[in-house]
Amino acid sequence: MEKYIIALDEGTTSARAVLFDNKLNICGTSQKECTQIYPKSGWVDHDPIEIYSAQYGVFVDLLEKTNVKPEQIVTIGITNQRETTVVWNKNTGKPIYNAIVWQCRRTSDYCTSIKGTELEKYIKRNTGLIPDAYFSATKIKWILDNVPDAREMANKGELLFGTIDTWILWKLTDGRSFKTDETNAARTMIYNILEHKWDKHLLEEFDIPESMLPEVMYSGDDFGYFEYKNVKIPINGMAGDQQSSLFGHCCFEPGSMKNTYGTGCFALVNTGTKAVRSKNGLVTTCAATLKGEHQYALEGSVFTGGSVIQWLRDEMQLIKTAAESEECATKVDSTNGVYIVPAFTGLGAPYWNMYARGTIFGLTRGANKNHIIRAALESIAFQSKDVLETMMREVGIKPDEVHVDGGATRNNYWMQCQADITGVTIARPKVLETTAKGVAMLAGLYTGFFKDAKECEAVNEINKCFVPEMPKEKVDELVGNWNKAVWRSFNWEESPKK
Repeated sequence: MEKYIIALDEGTTSARAVLFDNKLNICGTSQKECTQIYPKSGWVDHDPIEIYSAQYGVFVDLLEKTNVKPEQIVTIGITNQRETTVVWNKNTGKPIYNAIVWQCRRTSDYCTSIKGTELEKYIKRNTGLIPDAYFSATKIKWILDNVPDAREMANKGELLFGTIDTWILWKLTDGRSFKTDETNAARTMIYNILEHKWDKHLLEEFDIPESMLPEVMYSGDDFGYFEYKNVKIPINGMAGDQQSSLFGHCCFEPGSMKNTYGTGCFALVNTGTKAVRSKNGLVTTCAATLKGEHQYALEGSVFTGGSVIQWLRDEMQLIKTAAESEECATKVDSTNGVYIVPAFTGLGAPYWNMYARGTIFGLTRGANKNHIIRAALESIAFQSKDVLETMMREVGIKPDEVHVDGGATRNNYWMQCQADITGVTIARPKVLETTAKGVAMLAGLYTGFFKDAKECEAVNEINKCFVPEMPKEKVDELVGNWNKAVWRSFNWEESPKK
């Protein structure tokens, strides 16, 4: 009887289930989109019940359409959108508020009030992060401060907090397992990445009871089991999506680097056992590891990546499908001077400007929809260049190639644009589901389904490499105009305290 691993991949816009065999071949997938909720300008929510229902649904659908029986599943891995915050009543199992998504900026003013204080220095030193609405801590605080009776219930020990991985795990195990892994804990802004435990000083600062917090495990570990049709399926892998992707690219050595193009764009470089401190807006975080190991990574986050294509499709209705963006972009030979800064929810690394907003510059009477679509695609390349160049300076190396993944990497124009703008060879793997692959590897290595990391590396094939072709003078001109556009997008929504 063939044996398999299932990776549950709960992203920002969809829930996925991916079936892997013992050669890390994808044998089946199932996917369901999740609703995006925008209560106010800059606010982003999800419905936690819908998220779990979608994730459970794609698991069932995957088994049905591949004719795989539950007993053929050796283990499950869970990978997820990070920082997104769920608080629920442990007695009823019901969330007390919507999940506040990583993109949400509702706590920006509170985070601004921390800037320049001793607390900011403490946060940077002990969590590797910077005070920003992106991370979970101020989202938890907001829920406790704004949902009726929430703080009273929390102080009585009646509430639980989790990032999406913990919420799904708790639901899959019928409340038996309340755990997270270090890669997700490291994104909360209340986890000490040096001491590898929840930080009591920060819990006091944000007034968060420790009783709300899950047990922190390694990324390859024992997370309990999911009982489905009377079969107990172990859950042995858990990692935030970006660290899972780093692991899936087999970036095991210090200096190895990847960039994921999903809703946002996230570049990570492995720094080994050293927690490298950034002076240029990158954050230090925990890398995914097996039980008994600790490693770190340096990360740059672009908040709006592939979601700019969704914006072109859904809100602007300039295209009918995401794939159409490549066709439209190649109908013109330039953007005709148009630049888009897609700061829909502020700008991430290396700027960290919470009050920037999306802008279009350089419009003339000759600009048409194809120029705008091309400018939107190029904006992702420019943002990635900002992050990758900063990362290269921090670690003191320029890699021979950057590994990439995410559905958007199917767009050949976009990938060539990325190579041209960054000046680095872009390596696209055969298996684009690298986030799911990473957590499948973690679960499989923990259980012995895979013998060792070298076995996984042996099947890590490259599909295509995109080599820089654009003359440096042209790149410099484009980047110079991009920098002007970014600067002009800053602080559109000024803090009322300024």
